[in-house]
Amino acid sequence: MPYYRLFYHFIWSTKNRQPIITPQAEDILKKTIEIKIVGLGGRYFAVNAYRDHVHVVVSIPPSISVSRFIGQVKGVSSLKVNNAEILPEIFQWQNEYSVFTLDESRLSACITYVEHQKEHHMGLGKLEACWE
Repeated sequence: MPYYRLFYHFIWSTKNRQPIITPQAEDILKKTIEIKIVGLGGRYFAVNAYRDHVHVVVSIPPSISVSRFIGQVKGVSSLKVNNAEILPEIFQWQNEYSVFTLDESRLSACITYVEHQKEHHMGLGKLEACWE
């Protein structure tokens, strides 16, 4: 097995940025995303969702491309939410996503940033962004 230290911060949104991630959908999304990351040979450090988007801090092996990784994660997570039949409409992600590479020295700050997204979006505290 090769040695690697590849850290990424992914962000992606619901289709048309619709605020449809309910607490029940959030639980399904987080669990599904975590399971899929491990299944793809990755390691997650933080997974969080807020109303219309998701943040994930992860390390993925060099054997899987970033685009294949995110396609797999987004695909299975939307499928699980739709199969749960908990939302009044079909759950979909936007096609686009953002991805940032991280130096290991920024990993801790990025994990904190993702773990405190709800407080951040409710204006309850200023977070240092991972990429600054």
